[in-house]
Amino acid sequence: MKEFRLSLPHRPSELANVAEALARKGVNLKSVAGLSEGNKATIALVGHDVNALRQALQEARIRFEEVELLTVEMEDQPGQLADLAAKLSNAGVNLTSLYVLGKEGGKVQLGLTTDQVPKAKKALGQ
Repeated sequence: MKEFRLSLPHRPSELANVAEALARKGVNLKSVAGLSEGNKATIALVGHDVNALRQALQEARIRFEEVELLTVEMEDQPGQLADLAAKLSNAGVNLTSLYVLGKEGGKVQLGLTTDQVPKAKKALGQ
């Protein structure tokens, strides 16, 4: 799975421009996360069709970084995030993003990125 990370100016039209570019190409998103700090905003997009998402961004000339997205499924109960964080911390893994991809049947699926993918996979038993 891939995360498409966009670094944008923090102003009202930016999200609309991205959303319109994706809609024009019929891109369906699995997840979206975003935050801003000062005059910069970061948006993380995860699409059902990686190639369509990439093409839509390229055709709209929207700059992005494409990174490997690791997924973890866990029980939807207290303490699960603490266990995950401890495994990664003990392995010396620092995350660059973490967010919920979905919830179903008492389970939650998280997406996470790091610049230490092999270490993270080993720590997570993947």
